[in-house]
Amino acid sequence: MKSISDNELVYMLREPATRREGFSAMVQQYSEQLYWKVRHIVLTHEDANDVLQNVFLKAWKNLETFQGKSSLSTWLYRIAVNESLDFLRKRKQEGMASEIENAGVANQLLADNYFDGDETQAQLQEVVSKLPEVQRTVFTMKYFEDMKYSEISKILNTSEGALKASYHLAVKKITEYFENKD
Repeated sequence: MKSISDNELVYMLREPATRREGFSAMVQQYSEQLYWKVRHIVLTHEDANDVLQNVFLKAWKNLETFQGKSSLSTWLYRIAVNESLDFLRKRKQEGMASEIENAGVANQLLADNYFDGDETQAQLQEVVSKLPEVQRTVFTMKYFEDMKYSEISKILNTSEGALKASYHLAVKKITEYFENKD
């Protein structure tokens, strides 16, 4: 299926006659990039797939509320980040340590068939997983997704200055970890 512009997708999603076709096209067009955005936050393949399903369910249920003030991709990414963070909060509230936390993030990722990184990348993920939620989210969006602060600001509804401070603190903690490891 060929790529459809966001404007065309939005039109299709707003029209009852083409809503299902538009939604199917949107899922096909955005699944992979949203999967990786979610995966960088929740870490495991299985959890990322579960969260991604919830992202598209929430998008479908809330199509009527999409006002077009932001791009479709920004709206979907906001849903994906919120669903990922809700997933982690719920797991934490239920007192459930994931398998990945029990085994150590680096070890679990290296054993994961879907992880294609090396030991250093796995250790980076482990350090990132231990950052406070805001720092982890900002670092993930900036470092792994190479997003601009202006984009992150729209998604997280916060100032660019606050994002820069969070990113700087995250980088400092990660750098200290690797310096102390040597």
